[in-house]
Amino acid sequence: MSAKIDFDDNFHDDKSMIKKKKSRNYFVLATFLIVISLIVGAVGGVGGIILLSSDNGKVASQLGIKDISSLSIPTTRTEKIVVEESSAIIDVSKSVSPAVVSIVSKAIYQDIFGRTYQAGGAGTGFILTSDGLIITNKHVVAEINTQYTVVLSDGKSYDAEVKSRDPLNDLAVLKINATNLPVVELGDSDQLAVGQWVVAIGNALGKYQNTVTAGVVSGTNRSVEASDSTGQNSEKLDGLIQTDAAINSGNSGGPIVNLKGQVVGINTAVAADAQSIGFAIPINLAKSAIDSIKETGKIVRPYLGVRYVPITKDISEQNKLTVDYGALVVPGNGLGQVAVVSGSPADKAGIVENDIILEINGDRINAEHSLIQLIQQYKVGQQIELKILSKGKEKTVKLTLEEMK
Repeated sequence: MSAKIDFDDNFHDDKSMIKKKKSRNYFVLATFLIVISLIVGAVGGVGGIILLSSDNGKVASQLGIKDISSLSIPTTRTEKIVVEESSAIIDVSKSVSPAVVSIVSKAIYQDIFGRTYQAGGAGTGFILTSDGLIITNKHVVAEINTQYTVVLSDGKSYDAEVKSRDPLNDLAVLKINATNLPVVELGDSDQLAVGQWVVAIGNALGKYQNTVTAGVVSGTNRSVEASDSTGQNSEKLDGLIQTDAAINSGNSGGPIVNLKGQVVGINTAVAADAQSIGFAIPINLAKSAIDSIKETGKIVRPYLGVRYVPITKDISEQNKLTVDYGALVVPGNGLGQVAVVSGSPADKAGIVENDIILEINGDRINAEHSLIQLIQQYKVGQQIELKILSKGKEKTVKLTLEEMK
C-alpha cells in the first residue's frame, strides 16, 4: 500500500512538474506572440504608409501581401479629399475676389409731408473687362434717378454709369472709368453637374464685402417667379442654377464660380421660406448679353412675342394633350397679358393662342432646352423656322426675330 501511495505520490509529483513546464511554455509563447504582434503592427503601420505611396507593389510583395486592392485607410483618404477641396476653394477665392465689386446705391426721396431723406441699397457685381465693364443684376440697379458707386476689393470707389438693363433677364451692365482692372474668367454653365462644388462671392447683407460661401449645384434648369422685398416687380426666370451655397441679401449680382475659378453663374434670387435654396442665372445665358454690350453698347435681345407654359408630362396628362414637350401658348392671368403680342414676330407668323411650339430650327423644346434658351442662340434680324402643333395638325412657319423693347 505504501508503494501505491508512493506511486500515487510520485504520480502527483510528476503531474505537478508537467503543469509547471506547461506554465513556463505558455508564458514564453505568450511573450513571443506579444513581441511578434508589436513587430508586425509596427511593420504593418510603416508598410501601410509605404503601400499607399508605392506604385509597383514591391513592398507589398516583400511583406507577403498578394492583393493590396482591399488595403485602404479611410481616414487618410477622407482627410486628403477635404484638404484638396479646401485648397481649391481657397485658391478660387484668392483668384476671383479681386474682380468682385460691391455696388452701393444712394437716392433722395420725399415723403408726403415734403421732407426729404436718403435711402440706399447694396449689391454685388464682377468685372468683365480691364477698362471697367461690370455685370450685375438688373434689380440691383433698377432705380433710374439714383447714384451708383462701385467699390473695388481694395477699397477704391468709383461713380458708375448704368450702360444697359436686360429686357429679358435679371441682368445689367455698369461702367466705371478705370484701367488695368482684374477680370474674371467665364466658364461653361452647360457643363455643370448636380452635386458639383461651387463658390459664391458677394457683398453679404451690404456690409460684409467679398464674403465667400461654398456649396454644391442642387439642380439645373429651374424656373422661378422672383420679386423684390415688397412683393412687387415680379419677374419669371427660366433655366436657373439651384445651389445650397449661402446667398444672402447683398449677394445679388455676384458670381457663382466652379473650382477651376471660372464664373458659371450670377446670383439672382433666394427662396425666402426655405433653407439654403438659392438661384443663379447661368453664365451661358448672359454671354449673349455680354457680347451685345461690347458690340452695340447695350443689351439687345431677340423675341417671339408669346406667353407660354412649358409642357411636361403632368401638364400633358392634365390637359389631354397629344405631346409631352414644347411650349403651349397661353394668355396671362392679369389684365393686358395676351397670348400673342400684337405686331410681334409670332403674330406676323400667324401663331395663335393654344398653339404648341414644338421645335426651333430642328431643336426640340423640352426641360433641357426651353423656348427662351433656344431663341437666345440667335440674333435680331435672323430668320428661324418653327414647328407648330395647331388644332391637332403639325405645320412649319418662318419668322424674322425682332428686338425686345
